[in-house]
Amino acid sequence: MHGKMVVQNFYEPLVMKLEEHDIPQIADNEVLIKVMACSICGSDVSYYFGHSPLGTPDGKGPLYLGHEMSGVVVEVGKLGKALFKEGDRVAVNPVQQCNACEYCMRGEFNVCPNCEVIGVTVNGGFAEYVKVKYTHVYKIPDNVKFEHGALAEPLACATYGIKRLDIELGQDVVVFGPGPIGLMMVQLAKAAGAGRVVLVGRRDFPLGIGKQVGATFVINTADKNSPDYAPDLAARVKELLGHLAPRAIVATSNMDALQGALLVTGAASTIVYFGLPGPNDKLEVPMLEAIQLDRTIKCSWLAPRVWDNVFHVVSSGQVNLAPIITHQFPLEDAEKGVRFMKESKEDKIKGVILVGLRK
Repeated sequence: MHGKMVVQNFYEPLVMKLEEHDIPQIADNEVLIKVMACSICGSDVSYYFGHSPLGTPDGKGPLYLGHEMSGVVVEVGKLGKALFKEGDRVAVNPVQQCNACEYCMRGEFNVCPNCEVIGVTVNGGFAEYVKVKYTHVYKIPDNVKFEHGALAEPLACATYGIKRLDIELGQDVVVFGPGPIGLMMVQLAKAAGAGRVVLVGRRDFPLGIGKQVGATFVINTADKNSPDYAPDLAARVKELLGHLAPRAIVATSNMDALQGALLVTGAASTIVYFGLPGPNDKLEVPMLEAIQLDRTIKCSWLAPRVWDNVFHVVSSGQVNLAPIITHQFPLEDAEKGVRFMKESKEDKIKGVILVGLRK
C-alpha cells in the first residue's frame, strides 16, 4: 500500500510534531494496520517528558510513540495470509521477541534481550498506520470496541501479574494502586476466584472507580478527609478481612505501597511486585521473618503466555474497561493528551488517542 499518512513524530523531550509521512511498506512477515485507537501509557508520558530514554541507540527520536493499539488490517505479507485478511479487527502485542534466544526457547518471551518494541524501539501507534509482525497481531471479538481493544496490552500485563499471584479459590487479595492496571487486576482477581478484594490508593476518584468495577473494600492512605482514610493500613486490612491477607499485588511504583505489601500480608502469603520503582529505590525485607513466615515474593514483567485469555475476559464481561477510559483525544491532539495525563489536576485514569475513530 502506498500513500501518505498523518503521524505524531516524537523527537526529544517536549518536542512532538504533527507531520505527514509515507505509509510504511511491509515485509513478508508483517501486516499493515490502520490504527483505530491507541491508548496513552505511563511510559509514553515518561518518554515525552524525558524521564526515561527510548530504546533507540541514542535514546531519542524521531519515533512515533504508542504501543497500546487496535485497528484494522489493510495489507498482509505472504507469510501471514493463512491467518489474516484485509478488514480483520485486531490488537497488537508490541513486544516482538526474537524467538531464537535461550529465553524465547523456554517461553520466557518477556525477558528476550533482542526484542523490538513498537513505540519504543520502532515506530508505534501515534500514526494512522503501523506495521507489525503477523505473529504479534491478535483478532478482536466483534463485541469488543476498538478503544477497549487498545487496552489489550496493559490488560495482558495485568493478567500475567494475577497469574503470578497464584490465587486459590476464595482467597482475599489486596491490590495496591488504583490506576488502569490496578483496576484491571481487581476484576481479574475476582475472575480468578478471589474472595474479597481490597483496593489501596491515595485518591478517592480512582478508588471510587475501583468500587464500581468490583473492589469489596477500598482504603485511602493519604487523604485524611476521605471516608475511606485509614492511618494504619495493616490494622485496617485486618479489621476488614478479619486477618492479614494471603495475597497482595502492587501495581504502583510508590515505595510506601511496595513496603506496605509486606505489612498487610501474613504467613504463607504471596506478594507480586508489578509497578516500576526508580533505579535507586530499595525494598527492605525482614529476611528472618520472611523465611519463618514462609513468604513468597515475586516480580511480574510484561505478558508472556497470557494473550489467549485477554479478549475472552473482556468479551465475556468479566473485565469492564469502560470506566477506566476517562479521556479521549484526536490524533491531532496527541501531544496535548500526553501532557494532560501528567499535568492536569482533573480526575483521570486512562487517556486514549482516537486515531481512525473520531471523538
